[in-house]
Amino acid sequence: MNRELKRVSIVVMLMFVALFSSTSIVQAFEADNLSADPRNTRTLYDSYQVERGAILVAGEPIAQSMPADDDFKFLRTYTNPELYAPITGYIPINGQPTGLESALNPELTGTSNSQFFDKISALVTGQDPKGAAVEVTIDPVAQQAAWDALGDFTGSVVVTEPATGRILAMVSKPSFNPNLLTVHNNSEVTATYEALLADDNDPLINRAINSLNPPGSVFKLVVTTAALESGKYTPESTFPNLDVYTPPGTTSKISNSSNGTCGAGETVTLATALRLSCNIPFAELGVELGDTAIRQTAEKFGFNSGFHIPMAVSPSKYPSDLDVPQTAQSAFGQYDVKVTPLQMAMVSSAIANGGVVMQPNLVQQILAPNLSSLETFQPAPLERAMSKETAATITAMMINDVQDGAASNARIDGVDVAGKTGTAQNGSTDPYTLWFTGFAPADDPQYAITVLVEDGGGMGQTGYGNLLAAPVAQKVLEAVLNK
Repeated sequence: MNRELKRVSIVVMLMFVALFSSTSIVQAFEADNLSADPRNTRTLYDSYQVERGAILVAGEPIAQSMPADDDFKFLRTYTNPELYAPITGYIPINGQPTGLESALNPELTGTSNSQFFDKISALVTGQDPKGAAVEVTIDPVAQQAAWDALGDFTGSVVVTEPATGRILAMVSKPSFNPNLLTVHNNSEVTATYEALLADDNDPLINRAINSLNPPGSVFKLVVTTAALESGKYTPESTFPNLDVYTPPGTTSKISNSSNGTCGAGETVTLATALRLSCNIPFAELGVELGDTAIRQTAEKFGFNSGFHIPMAVSPSKYPSDLDVPQTAQSAFGQYDVKVTPLQMAMVSSAIANGGVVMQPNLVQQILAPNLSSLETFQPAPLERAMSKETAATITAMMINDVQDGAASNARIDGVDVAGKTGTAQNGSTDPYTLWFTGFAPADDPQYAITVLVEDGGGMGQTGYGNLLAAPVAQKVLEAVLNK
């Protein structure tokens, strides 16, 4: 009898241990995952019962919770809302949060694993619960300059710090007012959201990280990297200087934007082809390099990979298994190559950073309610995309592009700017997509910038990168260099 009781006692004890262990694991280690689960609506309702942490730019709140005289207790409010909406996102009472409000919801509500002991302390002391604050990497001067310079264009500006990957500006236009989506009235929020959703200009899309466009000639930086890293090419390598090129295996013809040759002479160098942004020499180079070499180089920059900043960034795309004609088109940023502005900023930043691609990051640190630091984000390299020597060579080529080439409207007196423009086709009749990407000062890069102008900047197929995108970059770089 005693033996049976002993066995039963052991089984019961093991069951208690299993129950205690599972609940402890769920509460202590799975809290963040459960809080972030979009099916967990209780988390959303509970989040309004605490003072949600602020989102800070240079120590000033761009999102904060204010006391409210209703069941929700707090109302989320946004300062300079349209300027920062792509960063903050919003947290509605009847839907899913977006932006940093979503990506860092556990930290902002005080429910993350790192705040476990703070929650216990608040329970013991009887203090009202309060979430952590999030300090972002945004430079308010760069952000405002990017917003102003982009003007009425549909598009985006991204400014990064090449050595660290810190995002100093992230503008997306058109934007929206998140305050209209956080009012404590279901019908008002629903009406506002549906109107924004129906807007043909897609103001809810963060074009910096979630809008994919053909890169056009800015992709030539990736192909130039592949060529120089192969050891088979130098800036002085030459290609037949044709006014029309028909890749092997097709009857489709490729031409330069000028519809003529790439300068004078029977041959053209790689350096001249990049400076004048000619398509035919790069199509010829792409066929020689082959699809695999270009894709492998693109993937070193981050193509075909998803990552978080901490918001999810749409993967930029370099397609696989291209035939020869498709490879020729992809070599000057057409066919099915698609990129986000942040991805192109990573390309320029890597060149500026001696060939090393850094993890892009929007968050500087997480601050406890008492302003002590819970977590500080450190620079993290992702990959070496090229050697220092290759980076220096491409930098020199990009300086020439701005000084005496297709990116001349990005010039700044007294400062060497390295840059590349792009004018990408979207079909036979659709407006072009316009680009600029580069960095300054070229000899000591402090700022890398990428400008995207969608819908041809209102000029259909007559606008081009140097006309519309390069001046935006020039204005932003001047503002941050002179602050």
